[in-house]
Amino acid sequence: MDVPPPEVLSLPMVVPSKTLMGPGPSNCPPSVLQALSLPVLGHLHPECTKIMDDIKAGIQYVFQTKNELTLAVSASGHAGMEAVLCNLIEPGDKVLIAVNGIWGERANIMASRYGATVHRLEAALGTNFTLTEFEDAIRLHKPALLFVVQGESSTGVYQPLEGLGLICHKYNCLLVVDTVASLGGVPFYADRWEVDAVYTGSQKVLGAPPGITPISFSSRAQEKILARKTPPKVYYWDMTILGDYWSCFGRPRVYHHTISSTLLYGLREGLSLVGKEGIENVINRHKMCAQRLHKGLQAMGLQMLVAKESARLPTVTAVKVPENIDWTVVTGYAMKHYFLEISGGLGPTANKIFRIGIMGYNATNDNVDFVLKVLEEGINYARENRSAKL
Repeated sequence: MDVPPPEVLSLPMVVPSKTLMGPGPSNCPPSVLQALSLPVLGHLHPECTKIMDDIKAGIQYVFQTKNELTLAVSASGHAGMEAVLCNLIEPGDKVLIAVNGIWGERANIMASRYGATVHRLEAALGTNFTLTEFEDAIRLHKPALLFVVQGESSTGVYQPLEGLGLICHKYNCLLVVDTVASLGGVPFYADRWEVDAVYTGSQKVLGAPPGITPISFSSRAQEKILARKTPPKVYYWDMTILGDYWSCFGRPRVYHHTISSTLLYGLREGLSLVGKEGIENVINRHKMCAQRLHKGLQAMGLQMLVAKESARLPTVTAVKVPENIDWTVVTGYAMKHYFLEISGGLGPTANKIFRIGIMGYNATNDNVDFVLKVLEEGINYARENRSAKL
């Protein structure tokens, strides 16, 4: 052979146990880890397709929808954005993107690549949008689609949605919502709020591994997909085929790709745990933990990026880095001494904030107290060792 076996692969794999209190992934509950160890099944075995049916019902529950086109795509949460925009945008369509962080920026780039005429509705970092701002922009630009992030994890901002679907449909506009960092931490009602397409991340509040993304389309969105003049540009995201793979249209199930049965097990167990606790109880648990965290941060004299309390996302808190502090020293201290992940900023907030995630299995009072203790230690260490680099 021209290339010998790599020596590194003869060594044992090292996977330390860490407490993941960044914006995701979060730690998996023990029962999810156990589910991931079950035997691999074929992607069309009846036992596997039964699990897919169970997952579809679970996704409908957490999204609070009866949409028939509900499934999970085999990729990370970011792929939900790609799949939605790929299916709902045709060249020349007008699209309005709400931008107050990196995920709105990403949607802008994607929509442009699919040939849309993109208009931006922008808000300052750490702030959200009003219904009046949305309606004024929709009336002005007359888009076929509005994209909104409910939980902007790069800034820790929560965007209220109630009433927005009604406004969109008044002007014949589809409403697309990113709930990757928000679902399970704040209320979400796809049908009640007239949301046309929604996706979320498996690795946040749901407590499953990344790599499999729940997604759902309303009947309006489904009609838009079926009435396309051109097929979706990416075969892998084509919902007319994926929908049949997930048995969404009442037709015989067809092969689309080899889904990971292992990831299906993890997602099913994560959804099962949410169902047993009750989505409303999950939301309340995250709210209480966030309030505890915010009080602790304020007691330490730290400032949050989001000044308006009602605009703060419970699942991801953005904390301003104190002056003359190297944020990497603080996060490095937490990881080196405690195997605790606290993240820095992302995109426009890079080097400006810490991001603390409270999601799923990690949303407990003990974890909140733990991260407050370590953060305070890390900041004190950075102050005492201003030239230190771990």
